[in-house]
Amino acid sequence: MKKMSLPLVAVAVLAAGAPVSVLAAEKTYDTDGVVQFIPGTEPTQPVDPTKPDPDNPVKPVDPVDPTGPKPGTDGPLSIDYASSFDFGLNKISNKSEVYYARAQTYKNDEGAIDKTKSTPNYVQVSDNRGSNAGWTLSVKQNGQFNNADTVNKVLTGSVIKLVSPTLKTQESSTAIAPVSPISTASGLVLDSAGASSVVASAGVGTGAGTWAAAWGEKSDVKTVTEKNAAGEDVDAQITETVSLSVPGSTPKDAVKYSTTLTWVLSDTPSA
Repeated sequence: MKKMSLPLVAVAVLAAGAPVSVLAAEKTYDTDGVVQFIPGTEPTQPVDPTKPDPDNPVKPVDPVDPTGPKPGTDGPLSIDYASSFDFGLNKISNKSEVYYARAQTYKNDEGAIDKTKSTPNYVQVSDNRGSNAGWTLSVKQNGQFNNADTVNKVLTGSVIKLVSPTLKTQESSTAIAPVSPISTASGLVLDSAGASSVVASAGVGTGAGTWAAAWGEKSDVKTVTEKNAAGEDVDAQITETVSLSVPGSTPKDAVKYSTTLTWVLSDTPSA
C-alpha cells in the first residue's frame, strides 16, 4: 500500500513553530447592578454646627436641663437638636441691659464637660425622606420670661434676639438660606406673644441631608470673666449673637425667670 506523506509534513511544520491562525468566537453577556432606598427613620445625632459631619456626632450640653438634651423628633424629616439659651446670672439693674447667651458646650467621650470645645447655639434638621420636597423650620416663644412664685412675676418688655445666622451641611448641596422675618440686618426677634418666626426654609429640590442653623461662627464665641452666686470670679463662654434685652423700667426680683421655645419643622417648602 502506498503511504500518504501529508500528515508527516504537517507535523514537521508544527514542530518547527510556524504560526497558526486560530479564530476564537467572542461572546458577551450583560448583567445588572441595582440599589434602592427607602426613607431613613433612624434618629440623626447632633453634629458640630461649624463643621457638620454625621460620621462624627457630638454630645451637646443642655445648660438648663442637666438630664438633657431631649432626643430628636421621630421620622425621616426631623429636628435633631436645638440649643437652650442660658442668659446667665446677672445683677439687678435699673438701667436697660442686654445679656448674652452662653455658648453651646459639649461633653467628651468620658461624659465630662469638654473645656476645649464650644460653638454658637444652633438648631439641627435632617431630611432623609428622599423626596426633595422641601421644608420650613420656625420657632415661637411661649410667653414672656416669668416666675409664678415671686412678686414681680413677668419680665415685661424683654426680647430675645438671634443675629448672624449661618446654615451649613455635611457636604455641598443645593443651598438654602436662613430666613429672617424681621430683617437680615437686625436679625430674628422673637415674639413673646407666641407668633412663629421662620428660621430657615428649603424649596422643592433642596434641603436633603443634615443641616445646622447656627447664630454666628466659632469666632463669635468669647470668654468673659464674671461673678458667680458666691461672688467668685469665673470664666464663661458667651456668644453675642443670641441676646436678651431687658428694659430698666421692668421690676426684677432676685429669682430665676424662664420661658420656653417651640421649634416647628413642617414639610411645607419655601416658595
